[in-house]
Amino acid sequence: MKQPIILAIDDDEQVLEALRRDLRARYRKEYRILTTSSAREALASLTELKKKGETVALLLSDQKMPEMLGVEFLKEARTIFPGAKKALLTAYSDTEAAIRAINEVQLDYYINKPWDPPEEKLFPTLDGLLADWRVNYVPDYEGLRLVGYQFSPRSHELKDFLAGNLFPYQWLNIEADEQAKQLLDTHGLTTADLPLVLLEDGEVLARPTLQEVGEKLGLTPKAAGELYDLAIIGAGPAGLAAAVYGGSEGLRTILVDKRAPGGQAGTSSRIENYLGFPNGLSGSELTQRAITQAKRFGVEFLAPQEVNEIQSEGQYKRIKMVDGSEIVTRAILLSTGVSYRKLENDTLDKFTGAGVYYGAATTEAYAFKGQPVYVVGGGNSAGQGAMYLSRTASDVYICIRRPSLSETMSQYLIDQIERTPNIHLLPCTEIVAGRGDDKLETVTIRDLNTNEERDEKAGAVFIFIGAKPLTDWIEMDIIRDDKGFIQTGRDLINNPRYKEIWKQKREPYSLETCSAGIFAAGDVRSGAMNRVASAVGEGAMAVSFVHKYLAEN
Repeated sequence: MKQPIILAIDDDEQVLEALRRDLRARYRKEYRILTTSSAREALASLTELKKKGETVALLLSDQKMPEMLGVEFLKEARTIFPGAKKALLTAYSDTEAAIRAINEVQLDYYINKPWDPPEEKLFPTLDGLLADWRVNYVPDYEGLRLVGYQFSPRSHELKDFLAGNLFPYQWLNIEADEQAKQLLDTHGLTTADLPLVLLEDGEVLARPTLQEVGEKLGLTPKAAGELYDLAIIGAGPAGLAAAVYGGSEGLRTILVDKRAPGGQAGTSSRIENYLGFPNGLSGSELTQRAITQAKRFGVEFLAPQEVNEIQSEGQYKRIKMVDGSEIVTRAILLSTGVSYRKLENDTLDKFTGAGVYYGAATTEAYAFKGQPVYVVGGGNSAGQGAMYLSRTASDVYICIRRPSLSETMSQYLIDQIERTPNIHLLPCTEIVAGRGDDKLETVTIRDLNTNEERDEKAGAVFIFIGAKPLTDWIEMDIIRDDKGFIQTGRDLINNPRYKEIWKQKREPYSLETCSAGIFAAGDVRSGAMNRVASAVGEGAMAVSFVHKYLAEN
């Protein structure tokens, strides 16, 4: 915690020097002592201190000053630091003005000059004021702060990014938090500048991109090297596992992700069937452990950074980023994972980020405390999301098209859901519409057996409906199945285009695509099992095939 500040102001240099001497002798161990002879300069300093997140405990001003009276200074200073204690230095002739100031500026005390000896005439008064200040003082949050509208897609994107990259931050809703409004006023900004990111050092980023925020927080979007043995695109469980094994086995490895490590698993509130963790662990815990482990082995991590093209140039592969930078590598692992499919519904699409969320969106759960929320989907991710949301929501309704969850969800999750009184399963139903002004307020639910529809109040809808592979950006000739998942290994041999593309004397390795030296692992791969442990296993196995490929090239 930064030391709180005592600010003293007096235009008489001799008096100011005496103040500086006495204050430092008594309080410098616990407080920073700032002094000035200019009231205007003091007000400017207070404004800058406020912007930097500093705290002022005590304002001590002489009454008779040429620029402005002490009472006027304290009145203006009070608007900047309303919680600071205020004391006035006065001559005996100014006592009446000091008494009037008690009501005018809520003056806490006045001190007659001279105050010699300070042990009797200064310190007891200031000790009391500072003790009272400490009792009532609630320290401001000193870390990263994000100011925006609760139901703003841009605010949601930044919250999701910060949480995904494991940066602790304080969220301030401009419509509900007085502190958020004060921060705008302090920095001379308006709501048009939202969302706003305030860094710990006092720097302010208005309407920043993810890349701008990432760079300011120490993330690295640019590669440090010129040539890598293995470049991994996508930092989900498969990519993280490959990074750990690649780095630990001596491969010069780089890991690239366009948002944050962890993928869909990283947003999971609880993974309870992962080997070695009998009490379960959250997706963020698993991600943090994995990324720390990978970096310990020298793996370079680029984020946020998006790949838009890969090219195979013989034994080298060139990876091109959206910002124009490039990486050259000998082998590539595609582990970009999948995204949740969108409901093809215009009435819901317009509320994306404003009441409609794809995936767990754990960053938004508290916003719907005491409100009913809906979960669409019957897989494990939907079940984990429902369990997490049940902690804060009044009721959680799971909408599925099937009659039951038994075919799509693990039994341990079904059992948990059945034991949670505020989670309700709505079988054979679908959400067909959403309504509201600036945010989602109601949903229309259709019974698939009777076709009857009803409107229900809804704080939010969280959607987990199937997976779409993140492969649309791949333009080179890599064979995919009819759903867009990348085919690898022996699955390629039955594809009619296989012989046109594969020109090696050997058959593709198990996780190798139809382009030699480019591998795929995890959910993006055709035929993959959608489990965290399976993705981790594939990521580790892919590194063994990378070694074989590199040995022959």
